[in-house]
Amino acid sequence: MTSGGSRNRSGPKPTDTSLNAAKRGLEFDTLPAAGFNGEAPEFPFSKVSVYFIYKDDKGKPVREFDEDATQERFTRELELWAWAWSTPQATAWIDEPWRWHAVAMWVRTAVVCESADAQAADKNSLHRFSDQIGLTPAGLKENGWKIAPGSSEPAATGTTGKRKASSRARLKVVGNDG
Repeated sequence: MTSGGSRNRSGPKPTDTSLNAAKRGLEFDTLPAAGFNGEAPEFPFSKVSVYFIYKDDKGKPVREFDEDATQERFTRELELWAWAWSTPQATAWIDEPWRWHAVAMWVRTAVVCESADAQAADKNSLHRFSDQIGLTPAGLKENGWKIAPGSSEPAATGTTGKRKASSRARLKVVGNDG
């Protein structure tokens, strides 16, 4: 097994405001805060069959296809797919068809995680897919994306709207006159 070397999520996260980023010419693609207003591609997966499993009076497991639950799950997947394609990240995905499968897997996994049957592994997978497609802050940085500020007003969550000064600005040398 090799050791050392670059790994995903190792070391400090890249930032477009650091001196090192300026030296390397690192720039993040800015995604519009308003999101993607184009047409979403068709959801690439078929319905997942949902079964109701119970034991009969002799204790033998019985598996019955549940058409209503199957349709409800697929409807929820289509709703989540439409929502995902309204996000700022979708403006980048539309130019990257190879990524659409990961977006669809995120949708399918998110629907599983909404159910009572979700396992810890499902939730872990959801987090990984969220990172891969840029739906988390860490995922945005990994993909080299940032979302444009939506407005100059402070957000309703109580943030000040102030941006941290870049390292260049913090290290600016002041002349003798001031």
